[in-house]
Amino acid sequence: MGAQPVLREDPASEVTVRIFRPGDESDFRRLNEAWIAKYFGIEFKDEETFADPQHKIIEPGGQIFLAFLDGEAVGTVGLRRMPSESRSYELIKMATDERYQRRGIARAVVQAAIKWAKQQGARRLYLETNHALIPAITLYESVGFRHMPPQATRYKRADVFMEMRLEPEWLKYI
Repeated sequence: MGAQPVLREDPASEVTVRIFRPGDESDFRRLNEAWIAKYFGIEFKDEETFADPQHKIIEPGGQIFLAFLDGEAVGTVGLRRMPSESRSYELIKMATDERYQRRGIARAVVQAAIKWAKQQGARRLYLETNHALIPAITLYESVGFRHMPPQATRYKRADVFMEMRLEPEWLKYI
């Protein structure tokens, strides 16, 4: 998947989204630690993921997406394959650098993740978030996620649960 340009308020700079590469670990950690520490506090499961995103997310069949502006990582999101459900992924660790929020960066990485999931034949995307993260919830709703009843969760901060059902590509041709 190549880098995808994103429209911005400043036409002199262009945001691109690409998949994770070795060496991106520190940007993935930095972007996520900033918002988690600001609103909640880093949990053990966060540390496990940050310590080895290649092993925790990508090797089991998931992916991480990063947005770059002028060579700097400014946004990210991951898709963790859900081993308990065939063809399902959990949208995890969405973050945008605070200096660049409200410019479509989170939308760009989420849309790249959705597109990738569809290409993998995913049938369902799931996510957990917190009621205090109104901009994130609004974004998730706008791209097609729907609220669901409370679920068992690994995170103390999670109290909002959402899912998106994906239409298989072959159904579009019937």
